[in-house]
Amino acid sequence: MTESANAAGGVSPGTVYNLVFVPGDGIGPEVIAAGRRVLEAAGGIFAFGFDWREVLIGGVAIDAYGVPMRKQDLGACNDADAVYFGAIGDPRFDDPKAKVRPEQALLALRQGLGLYANLRPVTIQSVLRASSPVRESLLDGVDMLIVRELTGGLYFGQPSEQRETPAGREAVDTLTYTEHEIRRVVKLAFELARGRRKKLTSVDKANVLSSSRLWRTVVEETKVDYPDVTVEHRLVDACAMTLIQRPAAFDVLVTENLFGDILSDEASVLAGSLGMLPSASIGEKRTAHGLHGLYEPIHGSAPDIAGKDIANPLAAILSGAMMLRWSLGQPAAAEAIERAVTAVLTDGYRTPDLLAATGDATGLRPVGTQVMGDAVVAALQDVSHVGATR
Repeated sequence: MTESANAAGGVSPGTVYNLVFVPGDGIGPEVIAAGRRVLEAAGGIFAFGFDWREVLIGGVAIDAYGVPMRKQDLGACNDADAVYFGAIGDPRFDDPKAKVRPEQALLALRQGLGLYANLRPVTIQSVLRASSPVRESLLDGVDMLIVRELTGGLYFGQPSEQRETPAGREAVDTLTYTEHEIRRVVKLAFELARGRRKKLTSVDKANVLSSSRLWRTVVEETKVDYPDVTVEHRLVDACAMTLIQRPAAFDVLVTENLFGDILSDEASVLAGSLGMLPSASIGEKRTAHGLHGLYEPIHGSAPDIAGKDIANPLAAILSGAMMLRWSLGQPAAAEAIERAVTAVLTDGYRTPDLLAATGDATGLRPVGTQVMGDAVVAALQDVSHVGATR
C-alpha cells in the first residue's frame, strides 16, 4: 500500500488501496463501473483512494488469450488488497463438450486464492417488500447470513468425468470433505453468529450422505467452544421449505458447497430481485486492514440485457460496501453506502427488474444502470453529511 491524497475528493492524504477489478462478461462491466464510481465517491468523503488494476477473466479472457484466466492474472488478484468482481458467463461457451468455459476461471480463482467461505447477507429493503414474490407478512424480521463452504465438495472432488462403459455412457462426480475444510468454515459461522443474534443453523443431508454425517459431527464438536450460540441441524430439503415458509426463523446458516449454492439463490427471491444482493468470498489470508477477499453481486452475466443500460447495479454497489468492511477496514464508509442505497430506493428510483416485480410504477422513478449509480453517489454525499453532524 502507498499513501497519497485522494484528488477526487480534495481531502487530506489517506490510504490508497491496491484493488483488482474484474468486469467480466455480459452486464459485469456495467455494474462494476457503477460500483467503482460509488467507491471513488466514498473515498473522496472518507479520505482514502484506490489504485485500480483491470484483469480480464471469463469469456472475454477466452477471446483475448484462449483461456478463461491466465496464471499472471491469478497472481495479480492474490497480490491485491481485494478483488472487485462483476460477472462471468457467455452462452457461446455453453456447449458441455467445450474444453474451455468462463466458469472454470471462477472455480480456479476461489481455489487459487484460498477463498473457502462465501458470505451472502439477505435483508429486505422495506420499500421493496411488494417486489418480493413471498407474502409480505412473512418478510417481517428477515435478516440472515448464509455461509457457504466454497472450495470443497462436488465442485472440486475427483474423479469428475463422463465416460463410456459396455452398458453405455455414465458420469461420476465425487463429494469429498476433509475435517479441516469443514471445521474452518463452521468456526467462522459460529464467530459470525456470536456477533449477531447468536443462532446458527447447520444444513446437511446426514440421513443419506457420509460427508454430511462428518459435517454434523464437526459442528457438534465445535459448538462446545461457543456455549452462547444456539445450534440447530436441518436437513437441506426441510431447510429449503422453511426458507420460504418462515424465512425470519434464520440468523446464520452454514452449509456445504452445493447446498449453499442452491439455498442462497433460493433466499435471494425474498429480496425481490437478484440485483439486490451482494456477496463476499473470503479466505484465511489477511491484508493490512482485514481479510483478503473477492466481492461480487450474486447475479449472473445476463447476456440478454448486456449493453442496454437496464441492469440493476445495487448488488455490485453493496458488494463494494462489503469489501470496504471486510478487507479494507472502512466500516463507516461501508455503512454510508448502504444508507445511500436505502435512500435512493426510498426516493423511488427503480431499475426495470424492480419495476417489473411491483407491477405498478405510480410514484416511482424508472432509471437505468448509470442513473441508478449516479443517484447513489449523490445520496452518499447527503447521508455522509447527516452522519457527520449527528
